[in-house]
Amino acid sequence: MQKWLKTLLSSACAATLIAAAGAQADDIGEHTFRFAFQNVKEHPQGQGAQKFAELLSEKSGGKMTAKLFPGGVLGGDLQTVSALQGGTLDMTVLNSGILSAQVKDFAMLDFPFLFDSNEQAFAVIDGKVGQELAKRLEDKGLHTLGYWDLGFRNMTNSKHPITKVEDVEGLKLRVIQSPIYIETFKALGANPVPMPFPEVYTALEQKVVDGQENPFTTIAGNKFNEVQKYLSVTRHIYNPQSFLISAKSWSKLNPDEQKLVSEVAKEAEAYERDVSVKAQDVARENLAKSMEINDITPAEMARFRDKVKPVIEQFSKDLDQDLVKTMYDDIEKTRK
Repeated sequence: MQKWLKTLLSSACAATLIAAAGAQADDIGEHTFRFAFQNVKEHPQGQGAQKFAELLSEKSGGKMTAKLFPGGVLGGDLQTVSALQGGTLDMTVLNSGILSAQVKDFAMLDFPFLFDSNEQAFAVIDGKVGQELAKRLEDKGLHTLGYWDLGFRNMTNSKHPITKVEDVEGLKLRVIQSPIYIETFKALGANPVPMPFPEVYTALEQKVVDGQENPFTTIAGNKFNEVQKYLSVTRHIYNPQSFLISAKSWSKLNPDEQKLVSEVAKEAEAYERDVSVKAQDVARENLAKSMEINDITPAEMARFRDKVKPVIEQFSKDLDQDLVKTMYDDIEKTRK
């Protein structure tokens, strides 16, 4: 009798679990997300996007998928952000500082020579500052799924090595379409040329600009070494990357679907950061085979920092002072 009862209870429990799983599966509907980004699919950014797509399909039983559009094929960052706000595109990942056009306080993440390491940047974007900035984007039609890594930006050009501040003077350098980038390079004596990323290779090839600035992985992934001779390790700006979904797309998801997308995004974030950090050294080694690479001495780096202090002061005064202070406090904690 006891054996029969145990079998009955066991069967009932199994039936309940199966029913619950079925009910949960029923709560996940069919969705295909259009996910556009600027770098090539082999870049850590592309690898992170691919990991997100794989995990999303796997964990939704194939009901939710992400269609990737790498290499800026759907336009530059400003175009993709606008498309997300309009609901014609679902997802993108881009330099967080570019979002200062939507929420001015994002400019603090692009302060030149702000971070010394990836760990300092992660402490800021994973803490109160990153959370608060993400919250302020909601009213702009953008929902943040996480923050990815791109690495520290370095300068390349076709004229000469940059070993001191004076070497920057007069160079026509492509920069991100962001006021703080334009003013930073003006302060260094360059002639900054704001330009959408998909146009950069051709502009370098045709000598429309002398150079550009990006992390090692972006320089290598987009083959800028084919049209640039000199790479100077300036590490002038670190770029957190905002992984975004259109608020319109987000609102179409039920709570279970939102939870699933958020969980997958968190896993993809950890994966992308790890890939990106490890890939920087490999990219530098590969670039050294076809480019002249030089580091900047500590003394000269101090001169670079002094040159851009007025830019930081100029932009700081227009931002949320409490949030700026929190950012610097978080950085200081990592140094201790």
